[in-house]
Amino acid sequence: MKPIEVVKDVYWVGAIDYDVRHFHGYSYTTHHGTTYNAYLVVGEKIALVDAVLGSFSEEMFSRISEIVEPEKIDYMISNHTEMDHSGAVPDVLKAMKKAKLVCTPRAVDELRKHYPDGWDTQTVKTGDEIDLGGKTLRFYEAPMLHWPESMFTYYVEEELLMPNDAFGQHYATEKRFADQVDQSTLWNEAEKYYANILWPLSSMVQRKIEEVLELGLPIKIIAPSHGLIWREDPLEIVKRYLAWAKGERTSDKVIIAWDTMWQSTTKLARAIASGIDSAGLTPLLRLIPHSDRSDIMAELLEAKGILVGSSTLHNDILPTVAPVLSDFEVLKPKGKKAAAFGSYGWGGGAAKRIQRSMEGGKMEVIMEPFTVQWVPTEEELNAAYEFGRAFAEAVK
Repeated sequence: MKPIEVVKDVYWVGAIDYDVRHFHGYSYTTHHGTTYNAYLVVGEKIALVDAVLGSFSEEMFSRISEIVEPEKIDYMISNHTEMDHSGAVPDVLKAMKKAKLVCTPRAVDELRKHYPDGWDTQTVKTGDEIDLGGKTLRFYEAPMLHWPESMFTYYVEEELLMPNDAFGQHYATEKRFADQVDQSTLWNEAEKYYANILWPLSSMVQRKIEEVLELGLPIKIIAPSHGLIWREDPLEIVKRYLAWAKGERTSDKVIIAWDTMWQSTTKLARAIASGIDSAGLTPLLRLIPHSDRSDIMAELLEAKGILVGSSTLHNDILPTVAPVLSDFEVLKPKGKKAAAFGSYGWGGGAAKRIQRSMEGGKMEVIMEPFTVQWVPTEEELNAAYEFGRAFAEAVK
């Protein structure tokens, strides 16, 4: 693919990774691959805003070379030091011998730890600018969106925001703009991205967005470092981030996620689902071994609530349930309505363990766990139905 002009004299020169299927270890699945977006701003001086994963350096350089000779680039702007964006920085600065590395003060130490030192570095803070000759790049620090050193780069004259990881999606495609792709897939990936990366930082996301909105910064295009570029109604993704951060955007769905040993917990899950359905909400049944933990968290972002169940094994949960509970504790879906259920033999424990993890994730546990011993009777299944119905009524 050739470089793509985003606006006049600004080019996408990044890389497309169709093959990656896991991100942040194995905690986040990327069903549609991803992109590593880098942007070349060409004025009297030239700046490269962000780089790519190191293994994609050649692909990025091939695009840059169709516009300018790499050694003519004056600035390498690093919005974020995570390796999927900074991995190619050493290759960039080796090829672009006169380029100055621009980053926040906190990024300097991180870059020194990741890569050999010796670069000509310029640190910037909020409000600082670089003049490329009629083209002004202004910087805004954005700590914890999603690393401490993160910042946004804003091209003033074209009202173009390059916010690195904020507002992105993991979505590999030959298209470069959000309005060119399937909207359902696009928004699903945007939701999944927020839920699995930014959810625990929601209070900081809210503050930073409100701060930017108070500045009255005009934004025509948002060009993140993963996925598609927002050019039609670009503030829609900003509005959704703000709503997700506040927990204001919900659907009529309730998630039921569970695993079972001898089907007793499955019987409960199905009875609970029927109860939820009878109250007018939509149950999403997710048998955990056959489901994707990062997809479950993406669905939870806009769901009314979640119920998690497990059979008891050694007075604890089934091991397959542990990753979902870990996500609760790490991603902290604060305020999400939740409850536990399960079955046991001679000793319980699983449901209480689930509830502890929900509480550890700052979720709102609205009902005591529903449990049965051995195999549920017809009377107990009716009670599970009512449990589901009561949960649905409580979260409406």
